[in-house]
Amino acid sequence: MKGTLPRQGTSRKPVASRKPSTSRKPGKPSTARKPNTARRPGTSRRTSRRAVALITGVCLALVALVVTGITLLRDDRTSEVASLDGHSVTRDELLFHMRRLAPTVQNELRNKYHLRGAIDWNAQAGGKTALQRLETRALDEIWRDKTTLVLAKELGLIGSVDHADFLAELAEENESRAEGIAAGQTVYGVAQFSPEEYYTHRLTELTTSLKKRLSKDAGDPLRVTDAEIRREFDADRDAWSANATTYKYSQLVVPVPDDASADYPAGLQRRVAAAGHLADVAAGEPGAKLSTGTYDGSGSTGLNARDQDLMAALGNLAPGESSAPVTGTGQITYYELDSKKVDEDKAFADYRRRIRQSLVEEKFTQFLQRRVENSDTEIDTSAVDAINAEDVQQ
Repeated sequence: MKGTLPRQGTSRKPVASRKPSTSRKPGKPSTARKPNTARRPGTSRRTSRRAVALITGVCLALVALVVTGITLLRDDRTSEVASLDGHSVTRDELLFHMRRLAPTVQNELRNKYHLRGAIDWNAQAGGKTALQRLETRALDEIWRDKTTLVLAKELGLIGSVDHADFLAELAEENESRAEGIAAGQTVYGVAQFSPEEYYTHRLTELTTSLKKRLSKDAGDPLRVTDAEIRREFDADRDAWSANATTYKYSQLVVPVPDDASADYPAGLQRRVAAAGHLADVAAGEPGAKLSTGTYDGSGSTGLNARDQDLMAALGNLAPGESSAPVTGTGQITYYELDSKKVDEDKAFADYRRRIRQSLVEEKFTQFLQRRVENSDTEIDTSAVDAINAEDVQQ
């Protein structure tokens, strides 16, 4: 608990008691001196010491009031409402996260409790007010993000985890961008970051750097070995082998007659299912065209429309199975998988890097969660409860 600082200028010295005045002897009238109004050459009138003291006292009192007001305002904004491993979480910081998360919490409440219109932060929903839910969500995010920042500081990536220093860094970044634009330089990204944009940008960059730093060398907590990558590949070969799989297939294209009834597609589907193979259907359908083809799956990145249709139709088929109908303009298409061959060495080489990134991401999530769980967190519940809906909506 913070102590109350002594106010400046309030201490007083003991006042000495005045000596009793001595009475004049009777019979001899006192002669009062008249004030000398004549000004001596080369001298000016001076303000009395009492007036100077009075003016000085007033000025000091005004300064004290201003300083006290600024201090109280700053204390309100930067007062600690929680802490993580001794790192302060200020009221201003908590409000920053609550305002960021407010739209997300509102949408969740609308979807879960079928609420309509504006959310009343003080209304109960599932045993808690919306404001309480928002406070809990914001603190959970702070624990995770603050832990990330503390980790980044330990590794020398940043110098501070304080919210005030983040805001100062934001101001410097925006000033630098403004100066660059004014000088005609190329400035990538936005001309000016909002606090929310810069927070996301900064945290993303730090997280990427942490993953690289903590997975670089043997023994690092996020290090992924070749054996781990291979086990992940073997556990779900089909998912990792699309780029290295060669599909041989048959394709049946059946034109829809102009006078076909509404149930024609359903009837064709029954005939395909009963025949077993597309070749057995082709002869009985007027105008039907049967062809064969080979697709090696190497174009999984940036597939065109035809490749997308092929992958959707063939990807989950076993040899000998036919796909569901693919309806086009005036025609219906079926695919049948004749054979599938996987080049495992090529598949492993193609997906090795992606598997590694996936495992690093998984390890980082677990590593961060363990640090959060082992952290010493404290919450000043009275300070948190003092935050109201108006504070969030400012």
